[in-house]
Amino acid sequence: MIKTGIFISLEGIDGSGKSTLKEYLKEKLHAKFQVIDVREPGGTIISEKIRELLLDIKNEGIEPKTEAILYAAARAQVVEEVIRPALLDNKIVIADRFMDSTIAYQGYGRGLDISFLHELNSLCTGGLKPDITLLLDISPEEGQKRKITDIPDRLEKEGIEFQQKVRNGYLQIAKENLQRIKVIQADRDLEAVKNEAMQHIKDIITDRREKHELF
Repeated sequence: MIKTGIFISLEGIDGSGKSTLKEYLKEKLHAKFQVIDVREPGGTIISEKIRELLLDIKNEGIEPKTEAILYAAARAQVVEEVIRPALLDNKIVIADRFMDSTIAYQGYGRGLDISFLHELNSLCTGGLKPDITLLLDISPEEGQKRKITDIPDRLEKEGIEFQQKVRNGYLQIAKENLQRIKVIQADRDLEAVKNEAMQHIKDIITDRREKHELF
């Protein structure tokens, strides 16, 4: 049997606290496991170049399909260069965004065909999916308050209405993937969010060990 690591993805609208949670999980898990983290788009030299193009506020004319394909290209690169090798090496991978972002942002947010985006995701990931996805749910208004001191990128400048479409999309995706996606209410005390997230991770680690699928 090929032993593999655990793939964790973090999802949510802007300002939901993904980056903070990623750092917390990485620190907690590092004591017992080899942990690497990536962000989307990004994680490799090529993917970071694509990130610069996608998030630059000067590039307001990017067509939705172009946007989706660029995100997919960045994802394909980080999957083959970083994520898949790390999992085969029995490491834990924590990704700040993954395939669900495409469905939420380009599908529900931009209005692109969902079936097309699923095919695009499958192509660029080679069928790789997270073992568990933590969806940090928060209202766009609260998320915007949290990001008020940051300089907004191209997607963050889309506004409340767009972010609400994305949030609704995420919640629909979660309903369709109840086993994989765990919705965490992110407008609570930070410690409560961290504790709930960590419990979900502990549960999947225990399950994998019982199945002898994790060293």
